[in-house]
Amino acid sequence: MAQKSRPTLGKALVLGALLTLAAPGTAYANTVAVTVHTPGATLGPSAIDSSISTDAQCSSGLVSGGGIDQAIGSGAGVNGNHVLSTEPSSDGSSEYTGTTGVVGTDVAYWIAKGGSGGQVNSSFSTTPYAMCFSSSLINHTQVVMNKVNAPTAAATVGLVTASCPSGSVLLGGGALVSPANTGNFKAIASFPTFDNSAHDFGQKAAADGETNPDSWTAVGWDNSSNAGNETYAYAICSGSGINVSGVTVTVRNTEVSGPNTGSTGQNATVGCGSSDGTLVSGGAAISAGGVTTTDFTGPSSAGDHLNGSFPSDSSGNPVGDGTTTAASWTAFAHTGGMASTTNHTDAWALCANDGS
Repeated sequence: MAQKSRPTLGKALVLGALLTLAAPGTAYANTVAVTVHTPGATLGPSAIDSSISTDAQCSSGLVSGGGIDQAIGSGAGVNGNHVLSTEPSSDGSSEYTGTTGVVGTDVAYWIAKGGSGGQVNSSFSTTPYAMCFSSSLINHTQVVMNKVNAPTAAATVGLVTASCPSGSVLLGGGALVSPANTGNFKAIASFPTFDNSAHDFGQKAAADGETNPDSWTAVGWDNSSNAGNETYAYAICSGSGINVSGVTVTVRNTEVSGPNTGSTGQNATVGCGSSDGTLVSGGAAISAGGVTTTDFTGPSSAGDHLNGSFPSDSSGNPVGDGTTTAASWTAFAHTGGMASTTNHTDAWALCANDGS
């Protein structure tokens, strides 16, 4: 009897060995981690029709996205502060503005650029945030840039979309408007989207709960006409040659009404769900609303603008340098001096699980 049982025991041992070998391939723990880095606030801009550029750097990891927070001061002059850019950079000062397409790899810097209009305030400040990303699977990234000569007429949308190369996954994105010294030109939206007909090839934003967007849209907005205006969109994508078939990037979005009173602001905050993965980036917009169901339309007044798009706690407070647990993203929109009834503020959070 003992001899007859040996083959059964041998089969069991072989099966156990096979299961042991197979186990690593069936583990799907998320290894995505993000540390937020920020040097803190830099005062400015301090002169009419000027700009200030500041940057955050990843000492380890690569940027999957980034943000900007502008303190708008108190008393007279708060309307003049606006976002000019929240964008990746190769060194913290250089901007990707040349030939479109893949413009950088393994980027570790993020620029935040603030601008002023016809009013300034001594309390104006600009704070950059870099989302410093690591993953056992996605160990390289690439930046894709696209640009458009728009808007060239006042209170019209200058929209442009950058799309990730086939086979890569979107991690985040950014926006830039140039020139920076006109006083009226600003970036009013920067959000994830899809290069497909359902999203009108970037004109409709990714909606709450959608997964694996492949593109990033930026929107420029101006009080006046300027034939030289340029709007740039940046998509932060996984590096080439990486098998990302097991990666899921989940979009979280919220839209709130306002700001609709002249010279006031409105926050919108959205967070990653418990099963969504790790917050890797986010976006923001001020618009006429319905940006996930209709083509993007601008806000009610040419003076309406963004003052922030940044990683935060669930109450909308910006996180500090070295934070490793940020799970929410906040958008801060602001009106000019005119009231409105149709403005809306949107925030997006991108949450990643690398499935490795």
